[in-house]
Amino acid sequence: MKRIAILTSGGDAPGMNAAIRAVTRTGIAAQVEIWGIRDGYTGLLTGEMSRLGTRDVAGIIERGGTILGSARCHEFLTEEGRLKSLDNLLSRGIEGLIVVGGNGSQAGAGLISQLGFPVVGIASTIDNDLVGSEITIGVDTAMNTVLDAIDRIKTTASSHHRAFLVEVMGRDCGYLALMTGIAGGAEVIAIPEAETHPEEIAKELRAAYDRGKKFAIAVIAEGIKYKATEIAEYFMEHRERIGFDLRVTCLGHIQRGGSPSAFDRLLATRFGAAALEAILMGRYGVLVGLIKGEVALTPLMEVSKKKKPLDTSLLALSHILSR
Repeated sequence: MKRIAILTSGGDAPGMNAAIRAVTRTGIAAQVEIWGIRDGYTGLLTGEMSRLGTRDVAGIIERGGTILGSARCHEFLTEEGRLKSLDNLLSRGIEGLIVVGGNGSQAGAGLISQLGFPVVGIASTIDNDLVGSEITIGVDTAMNTVLDAIDRIKTTASSHHRAFLVEVMGRDCGYLALMTGIAGGAEVIAIPEAETHPEEIAKELRAAYDRGKKFAIAVIAEGIKYKATEIAEYFMEHRERIGFDLRVTCLGHIQRGGSPSAFDRLLATRFGAAALEAILMGRYGVLVGLIKGEVALTPLMEVSKKKKPLDTSLLALSHILSR
């Protein structure tokens, strides 16, 4: 292969730029042209792509987000859209594609692969819900961002003897909430994999006060049945019985921002180099991820058909630790 393209898709994750940098520089070292596609699958459809040089990726390893941009593209889900995308690649002499992103992005990579075009995916999502990788690009940075926020909120909670609820990202997967809740010493953790009624949250927080705690923290994933505002309203409606109200902090997109951690920079660099090597060696239709501490390749068809289960035994451990 002499010309390979790379795109970033889905939610941005700290470390994506490190992956772009690794693919570009290892590609150039192998005498391969690397082309960057703008705004994910949208750029693939519109043909927004250009050649990347070593200087184009200079100084980006410490930057969050993605210099290539990312966007949703419903047209790509149609057969016409995919064929148009393929034509844009072929017309420019591009012989392979590397896709950096999460579940939806890798599902798209799998669809292109089914058309017979060489594609390799790189696991990147702060949700850490991709089959084929124990941890994905962006997770470590996001966890540390959330943990820093929880630590700061605990300072105010302690000063005012209050209960706080912190909502973190996780529409379908509670990994981020579970891990940061444990690391942050939360009294309550609520995730989509184990639904929790507002009354249960109230009982747990009340029990914390009864055990002599002066403040309490609940960490919930955004994807649980009862939203943060609904839980807060429940506490207000039953304040006289519960005995206290609940202050809510929704961290939102701050979790995706900021400079990537050393771990994410190194992980993304390893993934990027491995993806370039795999596609040059003719190993297509696979996702580059980390399994048992080693970079490994998993067929994209397996990735798109399964959802990585969360170790809910850690939820039981969090109950013990919160006493």
